[in-house]
Amino acid sequence: MPPLLTAVLAFAQGALLALTSPPAKAPLPTIVPNDNQHAAGTLVGKTLTIQLEARTGTWYPEGPNGRGVDVAAWAEPGKPLLTPGPLLRVAQGTSVHAVLKNSLDRRISVVGFSTSRAPADSIVIEPGATSEVSFIAGAPGTYFYAARSRLGAFGSRQAIDSQLGGAIVVDPTGATPPPDRVFVMSWWFILDSTSKTGLERATMAINGLSWPHTERIDMAQGDSARWRVVNLTDADHPMHLHGFYFQVRSKGDGVVDTAYARDQRRMAVTEVINPFQTMAIAWVPTRPGNWIFHCHFAGHLSETTSLDTYRGEPDMKMNMAHTSDAPHQMYGLVLGIRVAPKGVQVADTRVPRPIRLLVRQKAGVYGTHDGYAFVLGGTPAAGDPAALPPAPGPTLVLKRGERVAVTIVNQSKERAAVHWHGIELESFPDGVPGWSGQGRDVIPSVAPGDSITVRFTPPRSGTFMYHSHFNEDQQITSGLYGPILVTDDGRAPDAETDRVLLLSSAGPTVNVITGPSPATMLNGKVQPDTMELRAGTTYRFRLIDITGDVHTFVSLLDGDKPVEWRAVAKDGATLPAAQATMRAADLMLDPGEIYDFAFTPSKPGMFTLRFGPEDAPPEAGLPKKVKVAVRVR
Repeated sequence: MPPLLTAVLAFAQGALLALTSPPAKAPLPTIVPNDNQHAAGTLVGKTLTIQLEARTGTWYPEGPNGRGVDVAAWAEPGKPLLTPGPLLRVAQGTSVHAVLKNSLDRRISVVGFSTSRAPADSIVIEPGATSEVSFIAGAPGTYFYAARSRLGAFGSRQAIDSQLGGAIVVDPTGATPPPDRVFVMSWWFILDSTSKTGLERATMAINGLSWPHTERIDMAQGDSARWRVVNLTDADHPMHLHGFYFQVRSKGDGVVDTAYARDQRRMAVTEVINPFQTMAIAWVPTRPGNWIFHCHFAGHLSETTSLDTYRGEPDMKMNMAHTSDAPHQMYGLVLGIRVAPKGVQVADTRVPRPIRLLVRQKAGVYGTHDGYAFVLGGTPAAGDPAALPPAPGPTLVLKRGERVAVTIVNQSKERAAVHWHGIELESFPDGVPGWSGQGRDVIPSVAPGDSITVRFTPPRSGTFMYHSHFNEDQQITSGLYGPILVTDDGRAPDAETDRVLLLSSAGPTVNVITGPSPATMLNGKVQPDTMELRAGTTYRFRLIDITGDVHTFVSLLDGDKPVEWRAVAKDGATLPAAQATMRAADLMLDPGEIYDFAFTPSKPGMFTLRFGPEDAPPEAGLPKKVKVAVRVR
């Protein structure tokens, strides 16, 4: 389901209220972005006293020269309104006394200010009223507080309430916590049923700002990064780190934060954080340069999430007033990371293996939308300028430790860029135009008719992918992607027992609210052919998800029950023994995720591979799940 669809009904009410509210009689105070590096309140002994007031202000998620939106936010007395709200950070066992004042013209329900932090223990505060609550900070972890105008089940907050939230961090007693960062994701949008996108305006932010105005995270090569991420939106976000693996140390739901035992801390380059969920990750930037951490939903990087876009069309006058960093065509949920070099940097001078990759475009492939394709140099299709092979692009088989030089030739009508997803490589070839690289040595997008050569050395064997990193909402969803298999000897795995299962979208989603969403394809087919297997043979299934704006459910069924398969790898990293376990062949993937599973059918018979978005009513505009016959002989 398109992530925004889950919030349509609730936000419709908020949008109507925002559209019909009379204009303010006097300028509202500015809501300031909060980088979450300073804890709020006053600590005396083992008691923290914190005072917060909910008021209305104007928020500028795209910088001070950008468009402002009027929303509610939290502030401490005598201090600016903040989004996210002031950070509440205490040690376990601290007694917290909170004084909450509601200066809005409507009553609010506040969750998070209790020992349980459960929605059932929310506090209702009438307009103009103050509520005082006390509680003991419980188990260490990452939590949040949030408020909404409508009473009832928490979630699906109105647009005007969308910034009424903040992070709560509980540190272990007695220990000095290591330096970390806290990043809170939020959003705001107004629906418009007459707009081609389903939206009037929309924005998505991290710590109160939307890319390219988000904070730049400055680090040094070899630093230890510990990040806490809080999702205060009603959509899941597959958060992807370029160039490095991170370790997932905990996940929480705002009530309970589960810290993983050391042998269960999985490595990933993409991790899904669900609505009103938290996570803690740790990673080390071992190579210098510019990198990004971003949501992998293509629409969450597109101009749809820029306030300069009105009813699906760019407001060029506003765009010129505050540059939107056009070279890399990204907006929304993106953090920029700058890693300074430390010590002598040794260049790889080995002669690389040359690869030539062509980018092509053809009109009308997906209805009224253009199709795109990667074409491998030296193949028959490369010699035919009119050829547009069906997606996915050719499988690139690379050798672990062997340097490659990939020449990207842009034969399309648009600019192009290629990201080598999951590969641990240098910054310049990482492929984010206008950003990847360092100092003035930054990779550009490839203009039509031009080319660029990038060099990198894959350090580990595994399953990866390559895809466009320019105008992703159009180019990825319409064909610019393909699998990468890195092997120890550089030879392609046995195609009989080693199967790539690449999930993608059959074109872009125009209306992100009502759809219709494009069909989900498996290896470029909406209805794949029967899969043939043999009993007693072990197969490796490499699941790659590069869909646009849906999460995809995949099941391998014996009748109506999932079979069991063994987890082998996540995002190209081989799982340790404690995580390489047998489990039900039933999972949800988000764009940017890669899983490897081993499956050994024990008996002949007919099975079913089922894939597609979650079940939804017809008006949701989602395609039905696809069933693929699996014959085991």
